Amino acid sequence: MKLGFLTACLPKQSLENLVVWAKSIGFEMLEVACWPVKNTRDYSGTTLDVANLTKDEAERIKKLFEQNNMQISSLAYYDNNLHPDLVIRKSYHDHLKKVIDAAELLGVKYVGTFVGRNYNKTIKENFDEFEIVFKEILEYAKSKNVSIIIENCPMPGWNPDGGWMGTISYSPELWEEMFSRLDYDNFGLNLDPSHLYWLGIDPVSVIKDFKDKIFHVHAKDTQVFKDKLNKFSIFGSQIQRKNAWDMGYWAYRMPGRGEIDWKAFLKELKQNGYSFVVSIEHEDPEYEGTEEKVKEGLKLGFEYLKGILNEI
Repeated sequence: MKLGFLTACLPKQSLENLVVWAKSIGFEMLEVACWPVKNTRDYSGTTLDVANLTKDEAERIKKLFEQNNMQISSLAYYDNNLHPDLVIRKSYHDHLKKVIDAAELLGVKYVGTFVGRNYNKTIKENFDEFEIVFKEILEYAKSKNVSIIIENCPMPGWNPDGGWMGTISYSPELWEEMFSRLDYDNFGLNLDPSHLYWLGIDPVSVIKDFKDKIFHVHAKDTQVFKDKLNKFSIFGSQIQRKNAWDMGYWAYRMPGRGEIDWKAFLKELKQNGYSFVVSIEHEDPEYEGTEEKVKEGLKLGFEYLKGILNEI
């Protein structure tokens, strides 16, 4: 397994600078952020402007990575593909197709996104809608020799009722439904254990059953505050939230600073045949605020995970 990170945490850095810095630390892959230049998403970035990518620029980027013995693990664009506003939804789909086009130009196999949710409809109705929407997306990606990977974040801030279900793809039950409805070879998971942990799911337990659908892996840790959980319940704070994303009883951490058993998780991945990237998604609030703090957090995560990979 190779270590990488999602570039959205350093949105002001050029791709060239990120490649050089990442290599100096020991990273071997980058998960490149490809949100639109103008967007309001948190933890997003435009390391690569896919809307204006040319063949010549793609060749230059490929050479940049080759010369530094680095690889692009995936192109990242995570938004609500089932958004209830059809105009907004179409804008997301149009951009996602541009990301897929960019992946083809760059020879990148994976494009990451969310399923999302139309919160005006039931889960059953959402899956009916998902089947129509993602069939088109997967067929388009297949025509470009690209695979779509779904990160399993519940996106609680998308739910107007203050719960955690902003997408319909956060649990093994929902993955089973997702893959049974659309059984495509180019459709899999960007497995992130951090979300599973605060949802009460053992991250190690899902690997064997979904080993053939784990295409890409995120590395983000989670700390659960038991006293807050006792106060707010698993549904999180409803009155005292600081913002739509603040559930009050857990926080994301850099790998090794939370409660996930990374040795067991990575060992189980290895034993079930996974050998691709472990990509740090930096959302630890204690290592944010400046680029220096972000880089400090990434170094910390790299050193911790590298030590475990060397052990297993």
